[in-house]
Amino acid sequence: MAEAVSNVAEFSVSEISFSIKKTMEDRFGYVRVRGELGRISRPGSGHIYLDLKDDRSVLSGVVWKGVASRLKIQPEQGLEVIATGKITTFPGQSKYQMVIDALEPAGAGALMALLEERKRKLGAEGLFAEERKRPLPSLPKVIGVVTSPTGAVIRDILHRVADRFPLHVLVWPVRVQGETSGAEVANGIRGFNALAPGGAIPRPDLIIVARGGGSIEDLWGFNEEAVVRAAAASDIPLISAVGHETDWTLIDLAADLRAPTPTGAAEIAVPVKAELMGLVDDLSRRLSSGLLRLVTNRRTELRAAGAALPAPHELLALPRQRFDTFAGRLEHSLTVNTRSHRSGFQAASARLSPHVLTRGTQDARTKLNQLSDRQHRALGVAVSQKRQAFSAQAVRLSPHRLSQQIVLGSERLTSLGGRLDRAYGTRLGKSRDRLTGLEKLLKSLSYKDVLSRGYALVRDSNGQPLRSAAGVVAGAALSIELADGTLEAVAAGTDGFVPPSAPTASPVPKAATRAKPAAKPKKAAATAAIGKQGNLF
Repeated sequence: MAEAVSNVAEFSVSEISFSIKKTMEDRFGYVRVRGELGRISRPGSGHIYLDLKDDRSVLSGVVWKGVASRLKIQPEQGLEVIATGKITTFPGQSKYQMVIDALEPAGAGALMALLEERKRKLGAEGLFAEERKRPLPSLPKVIGVVTSPTGAVIRDILHRVADRFPLHVLVWPVRVQGETSGAEVANGIRGFNALAPGGAIPRPDLIIVARGGGSIEDLWGFNEEAVVRAAAASDIPLISAVGHETDWTLIDLAADLRAPTPTGAAEIAVPVKAELMGLVDDLSRRLSSGLLRLVTNRRTELRAAGAALPAPHELLALPRQRFDTFAGRLEHSLTVNTRSHRSGFQAASARLSPHVLTRGTQDARTKLNQLSDRQHRALGVAVSQKRQAFSAQAVRLSPHRLSQQIVLGSERLTSLGGRLDRAYGTRLGKSRDRLTGLEKLLKSLSYKDVLSRGYALVRDSNGQPLRSAAGVVAGAALSIELADGTLEAVAAGTDGFVPPSAPTASPVPKAATRAKPAAKPKKAAATAAIGKQGNLF
């Protein structure tokens, strides 16, 4: 048996793992697998890891980063797809997986289910709300068209625009079918919005996203989430013209307006020039006739108002008479005013003679000199007083004088310290003697001294002192305090002491004590002596 085992070929872990990998890849090669997408993971590396499953099994799959960007549809959980690729193994975890090169929906039913799910998701975010939609410009100067540059759609749009109202049309070329069509359409919408107003390339006033009819697979690029979000975020009004009138895509719901066909979008975007010119001519004629009627009416009203006014010479008669009156009075008033001003000037000139001015200047100079002398004398006196005060302070603050004051202060402090110690000792002795006297007085007045002389203090069960025997009933618990301790007793009665020689005449008193049994006779004697003791209180 040992020899048989030794003849079995021996493999390392890596050898057996890579052998299995090669066997599986050679056996299956490229396969197409139909299933439902389960777990989907998108790490930062850009690869996509997913599960293909049916009701009984699960197959792991991986989409490498370079292939993920070219997929016809992006994997979403719950979508039924057909995956094309090759079966291989992953030796690092000892499991097999499928390297996916292509991914397509498993029929129109799967696409419709995915479309409805995406419609609900984007609708919940409000991307299809009516309040987001903007009105279209009535007469745009520039129209941007996102479509294929080689198809019949762009020719129909350009032909229709040229027929109705020729204007500037910009075309953003994109693929309208295929794996990259959605991303290119989204980039076209964002590119038109990124153009600066007044730049080298004019910014469109309106965007048309157009494509001819086709199946749901052909139009799938316009259902991509990136296209819908770009249309909803566009600052430029957008018309969706994708497919025929019976076709619909998600961009139709996000656009500001849906056109049934690309030709219809061109008709919605621009009006008919001839119709506009006819409308302008009609409005011009109506404006001219309206202005003519207005001028005629105003002229008639002006003439009627002029007939009601008085003649011009009648209107000016009273002002002319008032003018003549004031003109006659003006000459006399000017003469009187001139004489008055002349008199005032003469009086002022008499006060402003050179002699008067010279004398005033001399008086002011004299007064100024006097004030200056007084100020110099006052400053000299003040400076002298301050100098004397500073000299006196300097004498008091000399080092020798300060040293003397410090020595005197130290001697005085030492003397006061000795007096303080003596006074404190005397005061402390008097207080000690007084406290001793008060202690002796307290001891002499305390009932403890009385107890030491052979007396006893009796209390009831509540701890209150008894002042009379009348308040004590037979059987009451008593506490008797002596000088050396306390006894517990029970009252036998209030009739007096019963001699011990006649035990049959009265019941023996029951003494309750917390001491030793040998102390019972002493307690009984103390209880009998209560009647003979006086009241201390």
